Amino acid sequence: MSADFDIGERLTNHVGEIVDSYNAEESTRHIGRVYFPSLTHITDLIDRLLELLYPGYIGRQDLTNNNISYHVGELLPRIGQLTFAQVFHCLCHEDQRKRGQQPQEPHCDEQAREVTRSFLAKLPGIRAMLADDVHAAIDGDPAATGPDEIIIAYPGMLAISVHRLAHELHTLGVPLMPRIMTEWAHRTTGVDIHPGAKIGRRFFIDHGTGVVIGETTDIGDNVKMYQGVTLGALSFPKDASGRIIREAKRHPTVEDNVTIYANAIILGGSTVIGAHSQIGGSVFLTSSVPPYSTVTITPPDLKVKARDGVARLHDGTENTILPDYQI
Repeated sequence: MSADFDIGERLTNHVGEIVDSYNAEESTRHIGRVYFPSLTHITDLIDRLLELLYPGYIGRQDLTNNNISYHVGELLPRIGQLTFAQVFHCLCHEDQRKRGQQPQEPHCDEQAREVTRSFLAKLPGIRAMLADDVHAAIDGDPAATGPDEIIIAYPGMLAISVHRLAHELHTLGVPLMPRIMTEWAHRTTGVDIHPGAKIGRRFFIDHGTGVVIGETTDIGDNVKMYQGVTLGALSFPKDASGRIIREAKRHPTVEDNVTIYANAIILGGSTVIGAHSQIGGSVFLTSSVPPYSTVTITPPDLKVKARDGVARLHDGTENTILPDYQI
């Protein structure tokens, strides 16, 4: 059997049909327009930023006190150039989208340069916050062997690292790019944090998978949460015309020193979890709780159906032979 595939008349017809579909549905195409961020270049930027934030862990590993300045001096200009180019494209794209005409390139250029300078100046502060997050993980997880394991292997740490970078760009008014960054982290780690969420110092996500933190969430210092936690919106406030008020606070506030256990769901912009509270696993909350609260749910009734027909108690004691036994 030949390994070649004949590009005949049928495939030629398919080409025409696909191109016609582009013309029929313009919302899923980006043709004839110059300005758009590059997923490839933004992914490259994330890699280089992580290399800068965690020297010796990510990227080049032969670093010493003698060559570290050279390494940073070589890496930082590349980060600056990548940041500027993608911020410029995002600003031009947004300007063109809003005004329906060619973007004002000089204004986008000036704004992108200012954003890039401000973002680079924030990197030492981001490193300091991430160092606190690493220590929070060490203190919060008895299975952690030290910072090396947390930095290189913990998905929650990677998600937080990318979020702190993306949040700064979001705060600086960059459209689209911060969301691309956090969605890259989402795909990589299973942790979904919107770049608009405000997260305090010493934040730790244990295990990570399935965590969702919405755009207007406000998290204080020393907060710990486990897998499957959702900090989401209860409803979407609308204006008189029925349109969503996007600037409204839709997601919860979590004050300092709170622990939220696995699969808890906390919803609503007016919901406040008071400081020093503990939210138990699988709790569903849509209202505020005061500081120093412990919130749990009643354990469900469990039924154990023994395969050998013998019902056993938790201590292993055999009970009456029954088809089902309720604990």
